[in-house]
Amino acid sequence: MTPAALDELAVAYVARFATSAKALERYCRRKLRERGWEGQDEGAAPPDVAALVSRFVEKRYVDDGEYARVKTGSLLRRGYGARRVGAALDQAGIAGEDRHEIAEGEKRHAALRMAEKRRFGPFGAQGAPADDRAVREKQVAAMIRAGHALDAARELVDAPDQDTARDWAHALDEEE
Repeated sequence: MTPAALDELAVAYVARFATSAKALERYCRRKLRERGWEGQDEGAAPPDVAALVSRFVEKRYVDDGEYARVKTGSLLRRGYGARRVGAALDQAGIAGEDRHEIAEGEKRHAALRMAEKRRFGPFGAQGAPADDRAVREKQVAAMIRAGHALDAARELVDAPDQDTARDWAHALDEEE
């Protein structure tokens, strides 16, 4: 693979996927490992992946701050909690300065979204929290695995009705 071919692969990757600088670097290094590079047998050095990535960052083809904002919003809308969002950003190689703080209201809305989507607590078939302790524990555990705090998971799963759960999620909206 020539430096020009690697550049073309990187452009195609960035055009197709929203990505972070770290993910682009991993992609380019993987392609070099898989395909080799021109002059590899003669001991030639591989193309400079770090320079390619920094050039893409300078041209703003890759923007870690924007990627973090979009990824955070997407995961929160899907009902994932702050810990799960943090893990996804860590996986993408997003540094602390590119992340934004998730407000408590956003965390509550994400927890509510998950409870509604997965039919937990008052959003279940009966319209009230499950009477079975084992079912409630499984629901709380699923919310914790999705990155929500224990108190938020319990609050939603044990809510007596849907209106109470929604009021809890929207309680901070009036304060902010």
